[in-house]
Amino acid sequence: MPTQKNSFAEIIESSLHTWRAQSWRWDDFPQFGSLVTLQTAERTVYGIVHQIETGSLDTQRTPFAFQKTEEELLREQPQIFAFLKTTFSCLTVGYKENRTLLYQWAPEPPKIHAFVARASRQEYEEFFSSEQYIHSLFGHSNQSLPIDELLLALLKQLADRNLVTEELLAQFVATFSLMTGNDYRRLKLFLQRVTPCLSLPTPLSKHIESHV
Repeated sequence: MPTQKNSFAEIIESSLHTWRAQSWRWDDFPQFGSLVTLQTAERTVYGIVHQIETGSLDTQRTPFAFQKTEEELLREQPQIFAFLKTTFSCLTVGYKENRTLLYQWAPEPPKIHAFVARASRQEYEEFFSSEQYIHSLFGHSNQSLPIDELLLALLKQLADRNLVTEELLAQFVATFSLMTGNDYRRLKLFLQRVTPCLSLPTPLSKHIESHV
């Protein structure tokens, strides 16, 4: 099975459109809205993290409120952390095959126990260079997912990597408006929330507001 650098989790449930992975360490997991990848012999599959859960490995054991800090628990009862696990779920938003990046579901689901890795900065730049990823995410909207929350988190991930440009935002706004049926109210409320989230300079903020 192909491996990749920065692997930190592996697939435990899989389907064409979504998959769930378990982190090798309970306290090492990707952020909501971040891009992760998995490598197969045929292709690289890209996923966006939309759910994260931490709980007990043993159904007969549940975490208990000790009224102590994590540092105190690690010092006094480190064994309790051995029974914790963290899983996260991802939406398939594209794959790369024969050096071609496609914004659609892969032809087969990821294999169980395939390794999951955090996307590199280069992969972020390449994947989000096209607004087609928005089409992929809205393709999952019938699954009761908080698409707007997910897009806000995703844009924050891009901003943290200094990848938010005027061109990217213009493409985002145009595509978001199209995918929501030109819902002016929804777009305006979304952009009001995203502006402080990205800590945009004034000229760029005005550019965004001009679309509403």
